[in-house]
Amino acid sequence: MTTLTQYLEAHAGEGSERRDVAALIERLAEAAGALQRLISTGATGDAGAATGADGDPNGGGDIQKVLDREADRLFLAAARAAPVAFYGSEEQDEAVPLREGASLAMAIDPLDGSSNIETNVSIGTIFSVLPVTDAHRADPAGVFRQPGRAQLAAGFFVYGPRLMLVLTLGQGTHAFGWSPETGAFTRMGPLHIPPVAKEYSINASNARHWEDPVRLYVEQCQEGADGPRGRDFNMRWVASMVADAYRIFVRGGIYIYTGDRRKGYDKGRIRLVYEANPVGFCAEQAGGAASDGVRPILDLVPEGLHQRTPVVFGSREEVLAFAAVMTDPASLSEVSPLFGQRPIGGI
Repeated sequence: MTTLTQYLEAHAGEGSERRDVAALIERLAEAAGALQRLISTGATGDAGAATGADGDPNGGGDIQKVLDREADRLFLAAARAAPVAFYGSEEQDEAVPLREGASLAMAIDPLDGSSNIETNVSIGTIFSVLPVTDAHRADPAGVFRQPGRAQLAAGFFVYGPRLMLVLTLGQGTHAFGWSPETGAFTRMGPLHIPPVAKEYSINASNARHWEDPVRLYVEQCQEGADGPRGRDFNMRWVASMVADAYRIFVRGGIYIYTGDRRKGYDKGRIRLVYEANPVGFCAEQAGGAASDGVRPILDLVPEGLHQRTPVVFGSREEVLAFAAVMTDPASLSEVSPLFGQRPIGGI
């Protein structure tokens, strides 16, 4: 069985940039193992418990918990030990300059879904690795304004019943499982998102705030085999992006977190640079798709490190179907022959 180290060594070859990426992923894996131990034992080294008391808002605007800060400390230390010039984190107001002249920048959500810690739901870490050019050294803020297609690597760790790593280096998306006995990750195989979905993930409690096209899409899924989609759907919503994402990567589905009519939610709540872009890169490399509802997520040019975006990702046919409803509801049945030729109810 191939270990993560062996997989990274085979990818790195003789390329200096690839070797730098491999070195960074190794350090991140070590930090994730340490964080898994903290999560499973509740030992943070802080006066508070792992769930912690609410603290100040982080760079992304969310309230920090003790474990959010511990996670950020671990991954910042990992970045310092790797060839990383700039570290951009949800927990930091601004990007942190690290090693002068290094070839990489890393954007990261150190602990995604931390509000679920006390309920023992899977949470995770999402990261994006970007190149650093001479232009970025002259204008460091520009390093995190690169579109998602510039990513050299991306992935997410899932802290659940088993610590998992989902990783892409731009050559497919692969899953790795962690052994607490050896402290090593072992490759479990490539991930291929099934093109057709029978599950959708959306927070239905916000239905009254949805825009009309989102409501239409969900209603047509709910009509099941008797409706225009011609098959039954289940709804799944964990409220932990990495948990929903891993399920979708394994068995298909679609994740929907668009903007809605609530104040401050017009652009959704997911961060483009360190959440949507890395998951979108993994999704595309696994044969799926990712968008902001209409445009491919990896084509968007970020305005800043903490920019929010609507995001839809998962099974390719379903992401296309959602985009069709957003742009032209009457075109849903024309997106794919899978959807048949039945008329869309009332449209």
